[in-house]
Amino acid sequence: MLAAIVGSLIGCSVAPVRHDPRPAASPSPSTSAQRAEPASLPPVILQAKSRWVPVHWSDLPGLDTDALHEAWPAWLQSCTRPNKTWAALCPQVRQLANASAPEQRQWMRQNLQAYRVESLSQPSEGLLTAYYEPVLNAERQARPGFQVPLYAPPASLAQRKPWYTRQEMDTQPQARAALRGKELVYLADPVEAMVLHIQGSGLVNVREPQGQQRLVRLAFAGTNDQPYKSIGRWLLDQNLVRDASWPGIKAWIERNPTRLNELLWQNPRVVFFKEEPLPVGGVPPGPKGAQGVPLTAERSIAVDRGSIPYGTPVWLKSAGPQTTLDRLVLAQDTGSAIVGAVRADYYAGSGPAAGEMAGRMKQPLQLWALWPR
Repeated sequence: MLAAIVGSLIGCSVAPVRHDPRPAASPSPSTSAQRAEPASLPPVILQAKSRWVPVHWSDLPGLDTDALHEAWPAWLQSCTRPNKTWAALCPQVRQLANASAPEQRQWMRQNLQAYRVESLSQPSEGLLTAYYEPVLNAERQARPGFQVPLYAPPASLAQRKPWYTRQEMDTQPQARAALRGKELVYLADPVEAMVLHIQGSGLVNVREPQGQQRLVRLAFAGTNDQPYKSIGRWLLDQNLVRDASWPGIKAWIERNPTRLNELLWQNPRVVFFKEEPLPVGGVPPGPKGAQGVPLTAERSIAVDRGSIPYGTPVWLKSAGPQTTLDRLVLAQDTGSAIVGAVRADYYAGSGPAAGEMAGRMKQPLQLWALWPR
């Protein structure tokens, strides 16, 4: 779900930004909230797909307990590509990178206004799902046990829209000929390939022909322009499963191996990839989201850019069976299924634990956009 095309930001009409070249000092807790709250609230801001209703900072759940320093690296990433609204404040964001949480919190109160995000019809509760970056093993060349290719974009992709479906790519000679030579790596499991297509990016441990192992990122490079259709939804509609999470889907496949292609072909959409080398040693940076900056685990979200512009700090509240979240996140990505005013996809990180969370996350959501005064 990591998009490669950065859309234009939605312009907003807001009050002028107040500038102070120095980070704000931390006043005493007894007076900080009083000083930060304005005498009156500003007007509602209308976006293309949402309305932002101004609220007091005291309305944000968990504001005084969130570990803001965990969100600051994501904010710094957004400040490497700020729009004109944020360019003036980003130097102060950088100065506060090593500040205490009370100092960061007080700066936010003094310089930003919180807005409850609502749909144009005014409901303020939506849906939170999650996504992640898989970590998979692959071979550079096909061999027994590794027969599932991941492709770079074929040359004819720009001339034929939509391109071949997933089923046609597997069965039609013209499609297979167009893909010849575009194989990047081979995976062992077609379900893992489907997961990578849905997530849009992945870390891959590749064994090269000479035998050495190398970690690379396969990043989003385009699609076949076919619609995305959920294979979990298909299983539910056919009354084949009651649990359409990834663990539930995999359990059904284990019971019905001869129906694997029938299941996979229900989703005609295919993602093409490009290979991105990673720095040697250390933890690899997150994949790039639609804003064009690396995502930060548990602090980046994908949004509908008609509701919230990229680079906007957002207060997120969600409580459900998977987790309870009251925290600062950054709107840095989008996705074809992320549509609506109060709709977000939570970047859980990479690896199996993140995948387990992402596969099961589906719970109520409230959002507050934080915007310069």
